[in-house]
Order: sequence, then structure tokens, then C-alpha cells
Amino acid sequence: MIFVDTHTHLYLDEFENDRSQVIERAIDKGVKYMFLPNINSESIGGMLSLEEKYPKNCLPMMGLHPTDVKANFKDELQIIEQWLTKRKFIAIGEIGIDLYWDKTFKNEQIEAFIYQIKLAKKYKLPIVIHSRESMTEILTVLENIDTENLTGVFHCFNGTLEEAFKVIDMGFMLGIGGVVTFKNSGLDKIVSAIGIEHLVLETDAPFLTPVPFRGKRNESSYLLYIAQKIAEIKNMDIEEVARITTINATKLFNVDLS
Repeated sequence: MIFVDTHTHLYLDEFENDRSQVIERAIDKGVKYMFLPNINSESIGGMLSLEEKYPKNCLPMMGLHPTDVKANFKDELQIIEQWLTKRKFIAIGEIGIDLYWDKTFKNEQIEAFIYQIKLAKKYKLPIVIHSRESMTEILTVLENIDTENLTGVFHCFNGTLEEAFKVIDMGFMLGIGGVVTFKNSGLDKIVSAIGIEHLVLETDAPFLTPVPFRGKRNESSYLLYIAQKIAEIKNMDIEEVARITTINATKLFNVDLS
């Protein structure tokens, strides 16, 4: 079995003391590929260092996370754009709108989101969307912008079933992580109703740790618990979940994982 963790922040300080062991553990479990979404200008160095150490396993994205959109966001976006001219990335991410923590820079978040969508179209890259407490705003942006040839994934999908179908109709996939293992999340019902050809797997490590490790630090090897839960929901073998979601990730991110 080969798995792809399409969203993991393994370059963060939470892994400072055992990063190599965490990555080797993931690879040993079959999580051969780990996609790294960027956060801000300060996270780029650590992310690219991780890619340099594991070039066949760790693939970076470039983007400005919505919770890091502050008064200086235009300076941050300029740095993001400079990096896109320098080298290849697999996606623009993670980008979007987050109205859970702070609404102070809501308008700036929307502006940064639209700007980075345009970068994605320019560089022909998929987008990785963060939509915490902001599905309405995210969908409004997408409905009012030219999305021709735009693809991507709703990271940690947390909308309704109706929104899930709308997202799929727009040509996007759903990122499914540890929340699907939570007892009363309701995500299991959405996964049950959605074809697996529309899903990719992710951990969002070190966050959103699946059962049975909920409350502890998440890591990419725990992707297997997410895959197993999806296999149960879909009444499929975990091998088939691995095969299909890996194909989905390959197509979405346009990467050769052979």
C-alpha cells in the first residue's frame, strides 16, 4: 500500500526533536509521500530544508495561510510570488479564509485569497483551501471569480453535504483527515455520501490527531487510521482506499509518484 498525506506541517517546531523518526515512521507505514503546505515567509526555510533532506518524499507548496494575513499581508504576498518565480511547487497553499480565530482582517483575508487564486491560475497550480468557519465566504469568492482550469482541495472539509456537492461540481476535491474518526463530527455521513474518487487523505499534522491518539501530537503515520475509518464507512478494503486516494492525489497535484 502507498499512501499520500496531502497536508502535513512536518517542518513545525512540534517535530524539532524527532522529525527524522516521524518521517521514517510514516514511510515504514506506507505513507511514502508527504505534501507540505506553507504558512508564511518565516516557514519557508524549514519547509524547503525538509524537502532537501527527503526530496522523494516531501513536496512543498507555496502560499500565505489566512491566519497569517495581517496588516503587512501585501509584503508577505510579494515574498510568496517571488518564490513562485524561482522554482517549482506542487500547489498554492494553504490559502483561504479563517473566521474562527479572528475576524479583524477578514477583508484582507478575502483579498489575499483572491490574489493567490490568480497566482494559481498564472502558474497552473491547484489550490489548497483553508475554510474554517468561512465556507459561505469561500464559496462566494469562487462563485464570483473565473475558475476555469482552476482545481484544488478543500483542506479539512468541514461543510455540509450540500456544500460538499457544490465543491465537487466546481471541480474541487475534499481533504479528509482525523476529524472523520471523531465520534460526533458528522463527517462520516458526508464521506458515506460522496464518491471516493472525490477524496484525498491528509493529517494536518501536528493538528487534528485521529482516534485513538486524539489529544496528542499528530503525525503522518497516523494517516492509516484515517484510511481505515474511510474503508469502514465505504465498506472497502484499506488497500483500495490507498490505491484510489493516491491516484486522486497524483492527478490533482500533477505529480509523478512512481
